[in-house]
Amino acid sequence: MCNDYRLEVDIASIAEDFEDLKIKIRMPEGAPNVPARADIRMTDMASIVRSVEGERGVGDLVNRRWSWLSPKGKPVYNFRSEGRAFTSHRCLILADGFYEFTDPADPKQKRLDKWLFTMADHPWFCIAGIWRDSPVGEAFTMLTMDAGPDVAPYHHRQIIPLARDQWADWLDATVSAEEVLRWLPPGSLPVTQVYGNPPAQGQLVL
Repeated sequence: MCNDYRLEVDIASIAEDFEDLKIKIRMPEGAPNVPARADIRMTDMASIVRSVEGERGVGDLVNRRWSWLSPKGKPVYNFRSEGRAFTSHRCLILADGFYEFTDPADPKQKRLDKWLFTMADHPWFCIAGIWRDSPVGEAFTMLTMDAGPDVAPYHHRQIIPLARDQWADWLDATVSAEEVLRWLPPGSLPVTQVYGNPPAQGQLVL
């Protein structure tokens, strides 16, 4: 499951992209001041666009913690989407890549293989998420579903990158989650090996 992602695109470029899609971005806390990062990990602060209840085509760009704490004290950084409506507290998580880790094909290799997934048709994208208040402050998590064709060779579950024409719908809680949360077409998420050995041909890593 995804516990590491990337955002190296500057916030100014991101705001311009939202404007092109006729999504009004507000910055109620000022422009998020975050450095470009190749690795964003659970408990890190990162930029999200929160839905504004009752207003379509509007989102608040803020920095929030990735993961809240479960009742047992473990970080909730991924959240199953199946069977849930998400009628409030939706958000778009800004990214230009996300990572999956697999067991190495070579048993002598001690560290996991690391794979970077990006978006084929744009330099950055949004991941479907939700946010909530918590004892550690407002925090967000990434929604997950069964893996689609691009991710399945590397993991049996995946987070949910959204196509650009889905962003406004995800910020609009009147649009059903079922309509928005779906796989992208095959080939949408090209993958690059960061380190390690690739799986054997046809191997499915679970």
